[in-house]
Amino acid sequence: MKFTLSWLKKHLETDAGLDEICTRLTEIGLEVEDVDDKAAFKPFVIARVVSAEKHPQADRLKVLMVDTGSGAPVQVVCGAPNARAGLVGAFAAPGTYVPGIDVTLAVGNIRGVESHGMMCSEKELQISDSHDGIIDLPEDAPVGQSYAAYAHLDDPLIEINLTPNRPDCTSIHGIARDLAASGLGTLKTRPAPSFAVEGETPVKLTLDLDDPKLCPGFALRLVRGVRNGPSPRWMQQRLLAIGLRPINALVDITNYMTFDQGRPMHVFDAAKVKGNLTVRRAREGETVLALDQREYKLGPNNVVIADENGIESIGGIIGGEHSGCDENTVDVLIESALWDPMNIAKSGRALGIITDARYRFERGVDPEYMVPGLERTTELVLELCGGTPAKAEIVGYKGYEPKIVDFPYTEVRRLTGLDVSNEESSTILTRLGFTVSGSGERVSVSVPSWRPDVDGKADLVEEVMRIHGVDNIKPAPLESHAAVNGKILTTLQIRSRLAKRALAARGMLEAVTWSFIPEDQAKLFGGGSPALKLANPIAAEMSDMRPSLLPGLLTAAQRNADKGYGDVAFFEVSGTYENDRPDGQRRVAGGIRRGTASLAGAGRAWSNAAKGGGKPVDAFDAKADALAVIEACGLPMGNIQIEQGGPEWYHPGRSGTIKMGPKVVLGYFGEFHPLTLESLDVSGALCGFEVYVDAMPEAKRKATRTKPALELSPFQLVRRDFAFVVDKTVEAGAIVKAATGADRKLVTGVNVFDIFEGASVGDGKKSVAIEVQIQPVERTLTDEDFEALTQKIVASVMKFTGGVLRS
Repeated sequence: MKFTLSWLKKHLETDAGLDEICTRLTEIGLEVEDVDDKAAFKPFVIARVVSAEKHPQADRLKVLMVDTGSGAPVQVVCGAPNARAGLVGAFAAPGTYVPGIDVTLAVGNIRGVESHGMMCSEKELQISDSHDGIIDLPEDAPVGQSYAAYAHLDDPLIEINLTPNRPDCTSIHGIARDLAASGLGTLKTRPAPSFAVEGETPVKLTLDLDDPKLCPGFALRLVRGVRNGPSPRWMQQRLLAIGLRPINALVDITNYMTFDQGRPMHVFDAAKVKGNLTVRRAREGETVLALDQREYKLGPNNVVIADENGIESIGGIIGGEHSGCDENTVDVLIESALWDPMNIAKSGRALGIITDARYRFERGVDPEYMVPGLERTTELVLELCGGTPAKAEIVGYKGYEPKIVDFPYTEVRRLTGLDVSNEESSTILTRLGFTVSGSGERVSVSVPSWRPDVDGKADLVEEVMRIHGVDNIKPAPLESHAAVNGKILTTLQIRSRLAKRALAARGMLEAVTWSFIPEDQAKLFGGGSPALKLANPIAAEMSDMRPSLLPGLLTAAQRNADKGYGDVAFFEVSGTYENDRPDGQRRVAGGIRRGTASLAGAGRAWSNAAKGGGKPVDAFDAKADALAVIEACGLPMGNIQIEQGGPEWYHPGRSGTIKMGPKVVLGYFGEFHPLTLESLDVSGALCGFEVYVDAMPEAKRKATRTKPALELSPFQLVRRDFAFVVDKTVEAGAIVKAATGADRKLVTGVNVFDIFEGASVGDGKKSVAIEVQIQPVERTLTDEDFEALTQKIVASVMKFTGGVLRS
């Protein structure tokens, strides 16, 4: 919402300056977003042309000597046809920024003649679009003085960021009312318009609507014999200042009323209206050419004003070009109507029309000002265009029934912490236009017609608070309701954040994919049940709730590959859906890697081999990511078991299941089944995982939050290698588990570093080589100690796997 300082002071009697007004506006909730103090116009001065001689090298140019009132005349080359000796105009010296042409002047050389400045046209100073000649002022204009002050171009422009709940401040009068209520001046009131009317308005109006709320009221008046020329300079300047282009007096009056009073109006050329007017729903397929020169196709959701010719206006949004007023208009119909805010918002959004009228009607205009607004507009028409008004035709309006709010004064203290006396609260509300009835600690407050946003006592508290002063609320710390370092987030929330951080640290990028996927993809990943089908999907291909994060991540990776980014690693921590019950929603951390996007880094083998990169991703990359999530969530890794195989969308020989104990499934990882990738139309080296964060058991509560002391052994870590021959069906993880359990105090880690199959180890056999990390704790181990530990490891592996030490 924009307005000038002088325009505001037409409604507010105050001696306050620009800075004080802007500060007060922000204090009362009308945040000032921008202030243009018009400093750009200060360099322009009034100057007189002393002489005008023909340019020696150009027929259409003249060389002027210009008296700027500050010393000797300056030489200016000018091409304006009205440049002449004795002309008084606006001069810009070198170094001046000219806003109309977006140029900063410098001393120029035009066809061999120096030019020390510029005589300006109205377009160059953004006064109008006229650039046929330079500004021509009266001869008595004071040479040497500021042109901006003389022409009232130095009027500061204020822009406030208006929240949607304040329709009363979509007018300058409403803003002045708020400032006056805050104590910054007195609100000016104008006497009610008074003029004689002759006869009836011959054009009758009918409301043909199935829902009266669509148009609760309509007022219409004919004014005969108007002269529709340009609007006066003061009105044009105000409209130009806020970014509106003056058109003609009748149209400018409606625009002026929109901003001055917050009352959108519309005018029809009565000669172009055939028969009576009807407010109705548009018929399917009807079209109208609007004032913005665009044709709109309408339907039953749009409310229109129509005559016998068809649609003349889209109600409350924009008028039609056919019945618009121009310089030939003699008789004018003035419209002042009420429209349903919700319908206006929906229609405007559907049609893509943004107008000042829509902006106000969709927020709610003052219903009680419908008729007074018509009277005020008629007064302006008579004043600027002349004419004879007829009696107004008023249809549908049944009056305003004020809302009554029961208001305990104690609510101000309870909700804001401010100590505001009952008397001050009552005075503030009264100054804002509310009517306070009753006495004591509880009163009844009648809400004025221009405040549709006020519904309850909390709204009244807000009014008192903002006028009393939000800055009067003293800062106070929140009371502590828990012990220091008390747990705020749930375990699931904490683990979700830890999972995200762990995966991001492994070089993966977080993705946010749709929770809705096509039915065929849902069935591919174990979903597709009727219970998870959407009743009203936003698109045909988003019909089912996702049973897995992987379809969205895989298709996202393919879209990147199609655009030339094939080496990508994505993760997402979000919800999946097994059924339509609350316990059917899972919290899952999932991720995929494509191409060579491993932890060692993407790239080709010859450019990244030194770092271990450049190889296509495989199941072990996905396994490492999944285990990183589990470790980050705080689960004891010694209890984690890996079993071969996974769901059917994974490759059966290159996938695994992560368990904690024999029953708790924590997730799956691996490369994807070729048929799965083919069904998704996805290609390339791909692996992925899903970890069920909500399946992780809660850690046992410790007696203390204090971390135990860090104990480091002073003795050297020892590594010993073993190779066991086992059946091919024996999993390497079983060997690792058996070796670890041989002596949990000394054995701190076991890693598989080689698997060999061949005739030398026998048919149906394989050799698994492991590295065992041995950490002495109490003393340095002797050869006898190592021999005893070796026998324990060999015996444990033989007992649990049937493996024998390879000779």
